[in-house]
Amino acid sequence: MITIHLTTLINAPIETCFDLARSIEVHQQSTARTNEKAIAGRTSGLCEAGDIITWQATHFGIRQKLTVKITKMNRPYSFEDEMVKGAFSSMKHIHTFTTKSNQTLMTDQFSFGAPLGILGTLAEKLVLKKYMTTFLIERNAMIKSLAETQIK
Repeated sequence: MITIHLTTLINAPIETCFDLARSIEVHQQSTARTNEKAIAGRTSGLCEAGDIITWQATHFGIRQKLTVKITKMNRPYSFEDEMVKGAFSSMKHIHTFTTKSNQTLMTDQFSFGAPLGILGTLAEKLVLKKYMTTFLIERNAMIKSLAETQIK
């Protein structure tokens, strides 16, 4: 299992950052490169505790589906989503938000495991960690840009 930790400092209020991070439309916009779309469950608006969302995207040239459940929500400080069904053997994403000197520190703790035993472990280390880190950095850059544009 791999865990990625990322922090993004955003010059915007915590509530703005929190809502952008749980917006289905912002997620789709930030993942346009993989053509990610919400296709079942909550497909628009802001995700809430208990929501189940099925995403469809193309990764490594293969169309895939990933179903997640929003397992915890503490507005505007944190929310968590966990894989219910998908290509990973497990996946959990903890999103936290704190105020720091009139800015928001958005933190991601993204843990995932690949299936296929030792082959999956090799894939995690050789390919998937970098791929998922880049994926999250791009998503966070979009959230940062939108949040900082909204306050001007």
